[in-house]
Formats: sequence, C-alpha cells, structure tokens
Amino acid sequence: MDLSGYPRPSIAEALAFVPPPRESAVLILVHPVEGIDHTLLMRRPVYKGVHSGQIGFPGGKREPDDADLHATALREFHEETGAGVAGFQILGELTRIHIPPSRTIVTPVVAWCAALGPLNPDPHEVAQLLDVPMAELLRDDILHKKTIRMGPDGHEREALYWALQGQIVWGATAMMIAELRALLGHPLPPLR
Repeated sequence: MDLSGYPRPSIAEALAFVPPPRESAVLILVHPVEGIDHTLLMRRPVYKGVHSGQIGFPGGKREPDDADLHATALREFHEETGAGVAGFQILGELTRIHIPPSRTIVTPVVAWCAALGPLNPDPHEVAQLLDVPMAELLRDDILHKKTIRMGPDGHEREALYWALQGQIVWGATAMMIAELRALLGHPLPPLR
C-alpha cells in the first residue's frame, strides 16, 4: 500500500487527457519559530467539493498572469494565509503529483523564510492554519492506516495517513510529506 490512496495515471498519461489537467502549485514553507523550524499546513473549510475539509499545503491553480508555478505557489500562499511573501527564498520543487478528483497536476514548491510575518487567513479558503514543527513531521509514530472515502468514485479505501496535530493528512499532501521526509533522511517508517 502506498500513500496515494488510489490508483492514478502517470504524469505523462495525465497530460495526454483531453482536456489536460490544470497546472497547480502548493508552497511548502519552512520557517523558524523561536529557533525551531516549522512548516505551515491548512485545513480547508467544509464545502461541496472534492477537497472539502482536507488538510494540505497552501496553494491552488495557476492563473494566466502567473509568470511560472513558483509565482503561483507564492500568490496562492499570500491569498490564503495573508502572509507577505517578499522575503521567501525558493529552494526547489518536489515531484509533481496528478490529482484526478480535481483534475490538476500539482507542483510542490519548497521555500524558506527567516521570519513569517502576521497571518490573516482567508475564511473562504482556510478553516484552520496548522503551524507544524518539522521535528513532529519527521517522527516515526505519526504514520497510520485507516479506511477513507476518496477518489473520483467516492469509494472507501484503506489508505496510509500522517497524524499531525489531531488531523488526518492523506492523499497528495501525504505523498508530499513522505518525499520531504525522504529528502531529509527520514524514509517511510514501519506502520504501527
């Protein structure tokens, strides 16, 4: 079992769809809080849509005025969290992920800032911000398995998820966290 939760076509196969999936980007921001590195996740409000109530990194679809997907990630982060992004340094990207239910291909953009300023989340986009210490994200006891209703067909499937600050983080965001952990020398732990 992997963290995706359900079968998904490769990026090459998804790009061949007619119409092709929309390009999106999320921002995985690393920032210190009292000398301890954190990252910011958000819980989406409950609404009639495929990502209702889910936990993810701030982000969204690329707009025509966005110079590139880095600009998309920064713009969306600002719009959703209210934070200024002028001092953010882009460090790189993780692997692009196809998300069939929303018909998007998401590029996770990793950034750093020395000080995250005031936050003023958009209540239409954000129900809650989760400022998670990186040390918590790297713990081995946060990986679990449960049945989750997911995918384009809405069926219940057994999936792996990360338990973070009382929230269930699964699907594409769980895959991003797994890749980030691996890059930091923390591969998938044994399932508890």
